[in-house]
Amino acid sequence: MQSHSIVNEANAFSSQKGKVSTPKPPNLKDEHPSSKPHSAKRKRRLSAAAVYGVLGVLSFIWLVPLVFLVVKSFSKEGGTHVSLLSASEWTVENYRRLFTQTQFGRWYANTLIIAVCSCLITTAFVLSVSFAFSRLRFKGRRPLMNGMLVLGMFPGFMSMAAIYAILKVILPSNYQSSLSLILVYSGGAALSYYVAKGFFDTVPRQIDEAARIDGANEWQLFSRIILPLSRSVIVYTVLTSFIAPWCDFIFSSYILKGVPDTGRYTVALGLYNLISADKSLLYTNFPVFCAGAVVVAVPITLLFFGLQKYYVAGVTGGAVKG
Repeated sequence: MQSHSIVNEANAFSSQKGKVSTPKPPNLKDEHPSSKPHSAKRKRRLSAAAVYGVLGVLSFIWLVPLVFLVVKSFSKEGGTHVSLLSASEWTVENYRRLFTQTQFGRWYANTLIIAVCSCLITTAFVLSVSFAFSRLRFKGRRPLMNGMLVLGMFPGFMSMAAIYAILKVILPSNYQSSLSLILVYSGGAALSYYVAKGFFDTVPRQIDEAARIDGANEWQLFSRIILPLSRSVIVYTVLTSFIAPWCDFIFSSYILKGVPDTGRYTVALGLYNLISADKSLLYTNFPVFCAGAVVVAVPITLLFFGLQKYYVAGVTGGAVKG
């Protein structure tokens, strides 16, 4: 009997073991990657293509006038139109006429002197004011910053009449001169403090405290510690301060209005008078005008290519804090 019961239990156990359900094979369809990553990648590609397409169109719009200017400066044809030029029609005669038949050298030297002097004064003003607003705490600091920021939003040519009247008072016998232009370009320089101030705010204040513990005063802190750490924003300030007087036409034409061309013009005013003083000479002088514009663009282009990384670092660094 006992052996029979053992046999029955074994048979029952084997029957139950046979009934155990085996796991189903995995559904291969469920393991396939979903289409969502593909759609996201497709959207990214489409958005990138759209962005590059817009940038390409904008680049084309910007490059067409530059190409026209360069091609026209080497063209034998007069007038303001450009035809498809063959290699035999290229010439440097326009550049020769620019330097021999006009006072372009004097205009260029005047503009360079005005731009360099204005750049030095403006850079000193901007960096000093930015350091004061960033590191010093005094009564009326916040209202003064806000007021200067609002005034800086208005274009400078809105005050041309008032500036001209002030120049007549402070420089009665020399108000139509390069000195007047230097005062005009650098007089309101402090209103452009916000980018440099934002950059100075990113410099850790622990450096200031360590310098003061070592006995440094505010001037030593500014000149020996903050400025060496702010090369990028200094380059940004120098570039923007140089470009404004170098390319300006509005103030120079207003202040030097009525002055005969005795070599006192700036490049912008001299080139404008080259094609506007006598309309009958527009056909022959326009290629010379284009040659002058190319020569004017050379130093700015070289500065930007040489200092581009510092310029971008200054802009982005100054945008971190305000």
